[in-house]
Amino acid sequence: MRMTFVLALSVVGLALTGGIPAFARNVPPAVDDAWGDPVSDAGASADQQAIAAGLAAYKAGDFKEAFRLWSPIAESGNPIAQFDLSALYSKGAGVPQDYTVAVDWLRKAADQGLAQAQYNLGLQYDEGKGTPQDHATAAGWYLKAADHGQPGAQRNLCLLYYKGEGIPRDYAAAARWCRRAAEQEDAQAQTVLGVLYEKGEGLPQDYAIAADWYRKAADQGNAEGQFDLGALYDRGLGVPQDYNTAEGWYRRAADQGMAEAESNLGLLYEYARGVSQDFAMAESWFRKSAAQNFAIGQFNLGILYAHGRGVPQDYATAIDWYRKAADQGLAEAQYNLGVTYTEGQAVPPDYAAALTWYRKSADQGFAPAMRNLGVFYANGQGVRRDNVQAYKWLSLAVLMATTPDLKDAAEKARAYITAFMTPAQIAEAGKQARAWKAAV
Repeated sequence: MRMTFVLALSVVGLALTGGIPAFARNVPPAVDDAWGDPVSDAGASADQQAIAAGLAAYKAGDFKEAFRLWSPIAESGNPIAQFDLSALYSKGAGVPQDYTVAVDWLRKAADQGLAQAQYNLGLQYDEGKGTPQDHATAAGWYLKAADHGQPGAQRNLCLLYYKGEGIPRDYAAAARWCRRAAEQEDAQAQTVLGVLYEKGEGLPQDYAIAADWYRKAADQGNAEGQFDLGALYDRGLGVPQDYNTAEGWYRRAADQGMAEAESNLGLLYEYARGVSQDFAMAESWFRKSAAQNFAIGQFNLGILYAHGRGVPQDYATAIDWYRKAADQGLAEAQYNLGVTYTEGQAVPPDYAAALTWYRKSADQGFAPAMRNLGVFYANGQGVRRDNVQAYKWLSLAVLMATTPDLKDAAEKARAYITAFMTPAQIAEAGKQARAWKAAV
């Protein structure tokens, strides 16, 4: 007996939630921005006066004069002058830009214990500028600077612990170092500390405390903090749910060009949350987000084209946007591509292509794709019929389902194919499902 399931097109707007470590996109900061301006050391010695005069020339835009004043002092071993020369070489100010020479001067200053030089040397190893990229060496220099109280080094050391780059992943250590930087008003560290509280990583999960740290960062103008605070208000976590307040914080972050915030603003306009429903505004915000190659913005823009909301209905354009997001690994977009190939919307029906996209999505744990993949194996659509694989994926769909309807559909499909399987096949399918779950 051949069973047939009708696969319904399921396209829903996808909201980016807070707690995703938005800081991972742009931390460590760009080297030039993090390097900062040259510094001086107050005092009356001849070297101190020359360093101060060089700084005045630098601020006046006379970089060659700054170089002239700092060079002999740096050559004589003064760490501040060495650091200042490194800044000139990193920026190409008064001298040809040369990161290798900049790193050489940084190392001389760092070896003498200058915390800012140690921090910046860590940045160069983190970024691989002027030296081969080496996160472990970066961590060593960050630690030296962090022990001197340098907040940027404390924050970046926190991030290396968080990501497990160069040092073993350790959420508790990440939290300790980010707290030190956050207490020195480092806005980025405050945002990261909020993320750790929101996710319960290295700290007890506490949405209210997360909101407090996000607010500190947001009040300093940090876009990630503004976005994450808006996301808490959007979902009512740690703060009363308030779409109006969420919209305000999202807008502040979006005005700084943050693609995640632009996408979430689009969702508020699409679903009339805190603002009047306005599909044209939703389309505008999604398009801004998509233009930055943000996968969720691309996906959400595709949703508008699929439904004809604020734009003419156009499945072909929807598919184009889904594909851009799917190619970046967005499971929901991969699933929707599978549906379009199943249903033959703007593309010829192609079960093999549908199967490929369902598998990509299912491999990421997206339950609707798991359910459809199981059905494809049961029906022999785009693949040889295989009840063991069907049972495996349907069982995972039951386990991962986030809605009662999806769970019920997967359970019914699994129950149906059970009648055509031997006990050994059922046991093998269950074993494979458990192995998949244990591996993720």
